[in-house]
Amino acid sequence: MSLMKIFTNGFIKENPLFVLVLGTCPSLATTTSATNGLGMGLATTFVLGLSNLAIALTARHIPDKVRIPAFIVIIATLVTIVDLLMSAWVNSPGPNGEPSLYDQLGIFIPLIVVNCIVLGRAEAFASKNKPIASLLDGLGSGLGFTFALSLVGSIRELLGSGSVFGLNLLPAQSNILIFILAPGGFIVLGYVIALVNRLKRT
Repeated sequence: MSLMKIFTNGFIKENPLFVLVLGTCPSLATTTSATNGLGMGLATTFVLGLSNLAIALTARHIPDKVRIPAFIVIIATLVTIVDLLMSAWVNSPGPNGEPSLYDQLGIFIPLIVVNCIVLGRAEAFASKNKPIASLLDGLGSGLGFTFALSLVGSIRELLGSGSVFGLNLLPAQSNILIFILAPGGFIVLGYVIALVNRLKRT
């Protein structure tokens, strides 16, 4: 498989959210806005890319009995780095006093450690392939996840508050509150997955 195909596979053919339906818990919880979805996706992409690279470099030296715990330690280290970086750089309130991106994502940043996308790519691909291919696989899957979260977040934000990335597009009278609440996440994700399946068939 070519490196380009490896990179695009996780973005299109095996999109973690729309095709494999993995990582739905943070997807539903953090996509109340496009900004939150993008932030969560990029944090996951960082962890996916570097954990795949690190695991591809070290997998041959890790005994089978401790393989999964060793992978989790690598992933947890990278998640801690992401958490500290976000705490330092995106922890300022917005211009209108709204909570910072770090505060809005909250516990879901540390929970990247147990995101099945990350451990799944580590076990299924990175532990069996070369470092560059593993890095591209992680980045491709991460960017596919980022695209999925940003799309769901954009739809929910547009229907729920009439804006996308904070840019007002619809009048306040057209806002449908349910879309920025928990049920709205299920509704939007369900329709988008149905649309993706329809497009795959045709």
